[in-house]
Amino acid sequence: MRTRWYVGYPLSLRHLEEMMSERAVLVEHSTVHRWAIKLLPALGKAFGKRKKKVGRSWRMDETYIKVNGKWKYLYRAVDKAGDTVDFLFRAKRDKAAARRYFEKAIAGNGVPETVTIDKSGANLAGLNAINADREVPIKIRQSKYLNNVVEQDHRAIKRIARPMLGFKSFRCARIILGGIELMHMISKGQMKSDDGRHRSVPEQSTILRNKHSYSSHQHFS
Repeated sequence: MRTRWYVGYPLSLRHLEEMMSERAVLVEHSTVHRWAIKLLPALGKAFGKRKKKVGRSWRMDETYIKVNGKWKYLYRAVDKAGDTVDFLFRAKRDKAAARRYFEKAIAGNGVPETVTIDKSGANLAGLNAINADREVPIKIRQSKYLNNVVEQDHRAIKRIARPMLGFKSFRCARIILGGIELMHMISKGQMKSDDGRHRSVPEQSTILRNKHSYSSHQHFS
């Protein structure tokens, strides 16, 4: 539960410690952080096997996240309906980072018909590099207006990350941001249900936890 709250709501570790103490549960904020670092990568991998397919028209952009006082870059895309396609945290904002993002997104979601980006030359260069190896190129559109949907979606991620007051290391940032993205996708209903029923976020989280029998499941209920 504590880990899910941490990456699902705009709370700091200190907030969680205080909330649990009000419920007569003593827990150190550092303990929550350790469980998050341990559990979130495995839960993200488990979710990937149950993630619903996304559309073939993507809106891609990057946003800024501060790590140890320096800006790093979270590459993200959503489809036309606003569902998250994929994400990738990189130290640099350049052609190589953009290309690596597109390679990862395509590997996990298939080849899109269209990708809309802003006026970023690095993102355009990354896409052109992908198209250079393809017989049928991906259609590229550069439009700030059409990319509003992904820019709005960035806000949901940054709203959760903001109370964390910055990350101390790139590795921690990558893992925690992955957990935030995970809960954001679950909240948007992007996890497949075995019986097709609509379920609440806590129910979906519990299903994900139970499917993979984590010994410390109480931290993600």
